[in-house]
Amino acid sequence: MPPGITTLAADAPELSAANTGFMLICSALVMLMTPGLAFFYGGMVRVKSTLNMLMMSFVSLGIVTVLWVLYGFGLAFGSDAGSVIGWSSDYVGLSGIGLTELWDGTTVPVYVFAVFQLMFAVLTPALISGALADRVKFTAWTLFVALWVTVVYFPVAHWVWGSGGWLFDLGVIDFAGGTAVHINAGAAALGVILVIGKRVGFKKDPMRPHSLPLVMLGAALLWFGWFGFNAGSWLGNDDGVGAVMFLNTQVATGAAVLGWLAYEKLRHGTFTTLGAASGAVAGLVAITPAGGSVSPLGAIAVGAVAGVVCAMAVGLKYRFGYDDSLDVVGVHLVGGVVGSLLVGLLATGGVQSDAKGLFYGGGLDQLGKQAVGVFAVLAYSLVVSGLLALLLDRTIGMRISEDDEISGIDQAEHAETAYDFSGAGGGTAPRTTAPATTAPSNEKALNKTAPANEKTPNKKVDA
Repeated sequence: MPPGITTLAADAPELSAANTGFMLICSALVMLMTPGLAFFYGGMVRVKSTLNMLMMSFVSLGIVTVLWVLYGFGLAFGSDAGSVIGWSSDYVGLSGIGLTELWDGTTVPVYVFAVFQLMFAVLTPALISGALADRVKFTAWTLFVALWVTVVYFPVAHWVWGSGGWLFDLGVIDFAGGTAVHINAGAAALGVILVIGKRVGFKKDPMRPHSLPLVMLGAALLWFGWFGFNAGSWLGNDDGVGAVMFLNTQVATGAAVLGWLAYEKLRHGTFTTLGAASGAVAGLVAITPAGGSVSPLGAIAVGAVAGVVCAMAVGLKYRFGYDDSLDVVGVHLVGGVVGSLLVGLLATGGVQSDAKGLFYGGGLDQLGKQAVGVFAVLAYSLVVSGLLALLLDRTIGMRISEDDEISGIDQAEHAETAYDFSGAGGGTAPRTTAPATTAPSNEKALNKTAPANEKTPNKKVDA
């Protein structure tokens, strides 16, 4: 039974230890996705931005967790305020909740539902960070995260999943976050980058990923954690819907990898590891809203379409001139739109709900509802996120200086570097050089080789 549906007292469910344990495991899996995202993004940037990229994801775990306890859960899932925003005095500080009090219509405690949804709230602003690589002050980023989850994520989560939320009541299907998470984050990323502008050297300097193994590791952790993200969103295992979602997650992701790689081969003549990793994420994004509504064959279609369309979309930034550093718009916004709209075509009416898509005799009704959800969230997040970025830019400034950007944001913002290239490990390394008394003979050797070295052209190495 979907969350948020109140049952009669005689039919009220009882606490299930099995479902509760399952949901705690799923919560841990979703938490793992944020560090996984950090590795994914961290490998895609240049060496000089690695730590900043890791930190932009990691700090979300701290900021959003505290705000969620203070008021976020109430804004997202309280039912006392209305269709646009939630509220409940019992949820302030999570202090008015009984230990065994169940979330409406489920067999798991409210605390378990709250911690599961917390991990969604943590991940979503971290997704935005990939579009802003190399150039945003860390202080400005932390303030943006706090403001953004308060005025964008919490309300949108209520629209989509909260009891009384207007998109929930309209019948928009979003199993695990195509609109509330991925379209929301992708539109926000676009709104912010339109305000802060391009990186120094965009479309001129090479900005290749510095560590593709790190990218693949991050993608693998995301794929692994996504099973908790998707299958856990049914909040139990009693009726098999979660199992269908688990299977469809794997199926769509595999199909998306193949779709992206096929496009790459036809378009560029090669199969790349970055393409495989990006294709996997595109499939995960697209199946997130649709996986509870489509069959496994439908999941193949969702994944394949998302893989190809997202691979095409990532190149739009060069055509239109917006600097989406790590393709958040191309993968998360576009992938979320694809998956959400395909519900209106491929929903079978036999799994999550009885709503059928156009290809299963349901007409255009569900497709229309999906379109309303997609474009309402997209427009709201795009506009409000841009305004928040503009506010911060005009007050404290969003961007680091051009000199700091060129020299490296890691050193400028964190006084650290991701890798030690000295070969000695720092000032405490054991001494391996010859004693000072050998200097004269060394000088003679250097003098003998100097002419040959001078003839050798200098080669500039770009880390």
